[in-house]
Amino acid sequence: MQRMNAAEVAPQGYRAVLGLEKYVQTNVDHTVLELVKMRASIVNGCAFCVDMHSRDALAAGESSRRLFAVAAWREAPFFDERERAALALTDAVTRLGDHGVPDDVWDAAAKVWSEKELADLVLAIATINVWNRVAITTRTELPAQV
Repeated sequence: MQRMNAAEVAPQGYRAVLGLEKYVQTNVDHTVLELVKMRASIVNGCAFCVDMHSRDALAAGESSRRLFAVAAWREAPFFDERERAALALTDAVTRLGDHGVPDDVWDAAAKVWSEKELADLVLAIATINVWNRVAITTRTELPAQV
């Protein structure tokens, strides 16, 4: 059962996160953004976000094969170098441990993304992690009908 609706209880805070969401939607390649959202949501175990972003990605033309492979992206041959770098960075930022993002992960991303693109990618990863944490904590329910 859903604990609360954060948008109703803290509308100003919710709008602030939504503002960041709108920024990354405008500044990060749409295909990469959907892959990042899916990967972080899978890692975090956020059923609400996995459901929503899988539907969004499919509606935007992403193939189901690539979308399903996000769960095992390291072994899947379907992703290019930039997508792989984004997925690796997503894993590292989402699982942020005591030592932060490893240099090899950062360097691989910096090799294929410009500094501005990389900054926007980090913001996109941070944003989906905020959404995941809100949805998981409040037990946001999946829609019965889509």
